[in-house]
Amino acid sequence: MDNIRLFLLFALAYTGFLIWQAWQEDYGPKPTQAPVAQAVAPTDQGVPDAPSVAQIDSSTPEITTDTAKVAGSRLISVTTDTFNIKIDTRGGSIVQAFLEKYPVAVDQPDVKFELMGTSPADYFVAQSGLLSQQQAPNHQALYDTAQNSYTLEEGKDELVVELVWQGENQLKVTKRYTFSRGSHNVKLQHLVENGSPNAWNGREYRQLQRGEPQDSGNAFMYTYTGGVIYSPEDKYQKYDFEELGEGKLNRDVKNGWIAMIQHYFVAAFVPPREQTDHFYGKKLANGRYLIGKYTPAVSVAPGSSHQFEGSLYIGPKIQEDLAAIAKGLDLTVDYGWLSMISQPMYWILAWINTIVNNWGWTIIIFTILIKLAFYKLSETSYRSMANMRKLTPRIQALKDRYGDDKQRMQQAMMEMYKKEKINPLGGCLPMLIQMPFFIALYWVLMESVELRQAPWILWIQDLSIKDPFFILPVIMGASMYIQQKLNPAPPDPMQAKLIMMLPFVFTVMFAFFPSGLVLYWVMNNILSIAQQWVITKRIEEGTET
Repeated sequence: MDNIRLFLLFALAYTGFLIWQAWQEDYGPKPTQAPVAQAVAPTDQGVPDAPSVAQIDSSTPEITTDTAKVAGSRLISVTTDTFNIKIDTRGGSIVQAFLEKYPVAVDQPDVKFELMGTSPADYFVAQSGLLSQQQAPNHQALYDTAQNSYTLEEGKDELVVELVWQGENQLKVTKRYTFSRGSHNVKLQHLVENGSPNAWNGREYRQLQRGEPQDSGNAFMYTYTGGVIYSPEDKYQKYDFEELGEGKLNRDVKNGWIAMIQHYFVAAFVPPREQTDHFYGKKLANGRYLIGKYTPAVSVAPGSSHQFEGSLYIGPKIQEDLAAIAKGLDLTVDYGWLSMISQPMYWILAWINTIVNNWGWTIIIFTILIKLAFYKLSETSYRSMANMRKLTPRIQALKDRYGDDKQRMQQAMMEMYKKEKINPLGGCLPMLIQMPFFIALYWVLMESVELRQAPWILWIQDLSIKDPFFILPVIMGASMYIQQKLNPAPPDPMQAKLIMMLPFVFTVMFAFFPSGLVLYWVMNNILSIAQQWVITKRIEEGTET
């Protein structure tokens, strides 16, 4: 495989994909909006109609940035082996979440990654509450709790945190978070106990509120940040901040879930199976965005109780964990339209890593397997280019003979190709066939959180970030230059000069790519050079035709 042409094809394909994606957003079909089904109460006791999205937040004051300073509220600290979480007694909302097993950087092991928080630059909280025309606590109500801090003790597998709201109408609501050892999935329940003489009618809602991130990230490496949902009918769908703000998410979904995702991490509300919830999106007056859901209406008779169930996942996009929680949740590891190729690639990579226990060596071994799988296709391409290279002196002679008469020169070249039984396009088709596989692998290496802070050897201690000393990009550029020398020289001097610039251009570009991706290209180039050199040498010596 000629990696210089492969790089160009890769860049062209990726650019085309981005153009297609932009066209789809502007002119393509939009997500369908299912009609809003009115929930039916278990008994006809005046259960309110399905509320509009505006009712969930417009009747309450703006969320302040510093929730700890709101009168009467305080922050509750929850510590487990996976989390360091802050819960605000105002609403019982999760307003901060540090992931204990994920430091911000290799050289800062004690500074944990903050997935959720109230910083104005990256506001991200999880809210929930009850909706009713009667008295009920929403995410602005003040709860009480027995302790200011909770810690998962050694030898215990679960930690239960309860916050209690007591209404004047003898309605008691207990918001219960259950944390499990080794898990990023949190069970969330609202227990409604109706001690009043009248039936209580209402719904539960859960929503993720987020500000649009200000950091645009690496210009060379686009990753999606925004809302996503899953429904059995339409599967995995994205709703970016603009679409959420326009209210394009407004539908009933059974056996689905809602989430906010970013590179490597996700927060998702997962309802109980077989429950039909209404999904919605909204932009708030403060400029932040909501993706949320509310349940069907229920009626709680006097002296009775009802428990709203569900879970909240806050953590890394580890496919095995996500798939075990809800169907389709592992699709938040977004491989795009090449998922059918990317998914098996990920499984093979993960299996290799269980043996070698080093993602750097895993990538190298996988690269060797890929080269073996495409050995015959690559051989065809290299043989074609080697035969073309043998004709370089004759092509130059034709150029000298016909000068600027390009039409006659092209005719003479085609006659020569026909006589020598050489297809000038013979080196391109094998590369086009391989192209989807290389793009798929690109997304696997980009999206896999397993590569985050995964070391290889020596100076490479994090395969998900750029090479700190740019050694791998320089080696890759040098390998591209060597491959150029094995390829037939373009007859056009201007084209030849542009080709000579490519190793430098791609070295600069790949200097900002994750080192795991660059490692793959370096290994692929080295194997390609070896294969191409052997084939070229044989053909030039006349031992292979």
